[in-house]
Amino acid sequence: MTKTITFNELRRIKDSLPDGAMQRIADELGLRVETVRNYFGGANFREGRSCGVHIEAGPEGGIVELDDTTILEKALSMLDEANA
Repeated sequence: MTKTITFNELRRIKDSLPDGAMQRIADELGLRVETVRNYFGGANFREGRSCGVHIEAGPEGGIVELDDTTILEKALSMLDEANA
């Protein structure tokens, strides 16, 4: 499933995650933590992979097209848990 959001929105989600969330997402999805960080705008492709994030310049930091929303859904689920 693809999703389009602004880069700033994606960063707000990342910045709202509790400590250790990147590692937890990586562990639960069988990914390297750098791959999860790259999903949220990082650029460490030596340690992590690209994961279907396409950024186009524009307002609000640009538009982000996510090819796969699994990491985003996991992050949103963690935010729901933290706010429950």
